[in-house]
Formats: sequence, C-alpha cells, structure tokens
Amino acid sequence: MSLNQQEFRKAMGCFATGVTIVSVDLDGEVHGMTANAFASVSLDPLLVLVCVDHSTKTHAHLHAKKRFGVNILCDDQRPISEFYSNPERRHERAEAEAGARFECTRHGTPMLHGSLAYLECRLHSAQNAGDHTIFIAEVEDVVVNDGDPLLYFQGKYRRVGEQV
Repeated sequence: MSLNQQEFRKAMGCFATGVTIVSVDLDGEVHGMTANAFASVSLDPLLVLVCVDHSTKTHAHLHAKKRFGVNILCDDQRPISEFYSNPERRHERAEAEAGARFECTRHGTPMLHGSLAYLECRLHSAQNAGDHTIFIAEVEDVVVNDGDPLLYFQGKYRRVGEQV
C-alpha cells in the first residue's frame, strides 16, 4: 500500500469535527481563520491546541499577538466558516459578506457573536509539525451558549443528527 496526501486527507475526512474560527486582534482589526484541527489538551492547567498552516496570515498573527480566541460555531454559522476559510477574503468585509460580528473582551480578544462557545486563549507554546504549527494555549475564560454545533465530515458541513 502506498500512502499519498489524497488518501490521507480522505481518511482524516472520516473523523467528524466541530468547526471553529480562530480570532485575533491586530492593530484594532479582527483577523481570523476557520479551523477544525482543534482539541482539548489538559484540565490542569486548562490547555487547548489549534493547528495552523504556516502559509496563513493568521499563523504570523498568532506568533505576534500571543493572544487569540477560539469560537466554536453554531450550526447556522456556515457562511462565517466559509468566509474565513477563503484565503482571498478581506477581513474588513466579514460582517457584510458573512454576518460575522465580533466584540472584544477586556483583554482585547475578538469574540464572535452567536458562537456556541468561546475560549479566550493566551499562547503557552508553539511546536512546528510539518507544514503546520501546533499552538498550545492556556484558556483564561470561556463563554458557553445554547445551540447545536456546526460539524464537518467527509468534506461537507453537517448538523447533529439523531442521538444514539
């Protein structure tokens, strides 16, 4: 069996994930990206990780600011995910084109209105891993709202189905 990137991506697509927007304030402007490579790392201390491609603008912003938000999307926020997954997007058009509205926390980190949950993060460490960096961050605050998550499975957006 020879393994290639296409087969690897197909296999990874079998793992259903939630969808997040990683948000960062840079000089008073909200920047962000869609990410589904996000996970809890530790309860003591409270740590999460997010994997970011080296080629994204957000990669440089996270290194520079060392503070960011992770916004877990509700099932009605697909347009926001699609907007932030487009590398050609213009961050100042997020509200007009996708309905993304942010409010800055007391630390100045952008929090997305209507998200299912929000985690305010301070960079703990960063580890290069192939063409991505694994950013591990300490969670300093959370906000949890009611709703159902936006899911991603086999290259398509999904909603929560029947419970088993």
